[in-house]
Amino acid sequence: MGNYSVIVLDFETTGLSPKHGDRAIEIGAVLIENNRTVKSFQKLMNPGFRISSFIESYTGISNSMVEAAAPCEEVMEQFAGFVGDYPLVAHNASFDARFLDAEFQFIGKTRANPIACSMLASRRIYPHAYNHKLGTLVEYCGIENDGTFHRALADAEMTGHLWISMIEEIKRNYGLENVPFELMQKISKISSAKASTFLQRQQ
Repeated sequence: MGNYSVIVLDFETTGLSPKHGDRAIEIGAVLIENNRTVKSFQKLMNPGFRISSFIESYTGISNSMVEAAAPCEEVMEQFAGFVGDYPLVAHNASFDARFLDAEFQFIGKTRANPIACSMLASRRIYPHAYNHKLGTLVEYCGIENDGTFHRALADAEMTGHLWISMIEEIKRNYGLENVPFELMQKISKISSAKASTFLQRQQ
């Protein structure tokens, strides 16, 4: 695995908290190698109960779509195979990590993969963006898109493009040849005010 092998993932869910019984209803993910998307994974899944009309309208995923889908456990077994031990990236990663860990728990798995947050990284790399929502950043960076948001694969693909865009921005601005996953993780954790100085020191 090179510096740039990461899996970018996105969940659509029945609500905000697995602790309150919410489940995943769609997973989308892309494998990025050397700053190019090389593989993708997308599946709807059946949480075993009806989803609210709010979530139906927010995601465009209907009850009939999830009823026809395989159960969460079956899909997550397949997804575990896709993920392997790659590092992971998500926009607002704490949300996706919560659901990934909860869904893995249902199938007796524990995540060992490190995860980085593209939203936190974007606040350091694009401090002047109007806000750091995925749609805003896609527009800010001039990333081509078809206007589909809140569907898992489309969001994972857009987050993947954003991740690549941030790496290219760092290379350009700080003269770095390589921007490994660990460096992106570190950027996400330091204060925005110190980000520039931190990156200058990496030269």
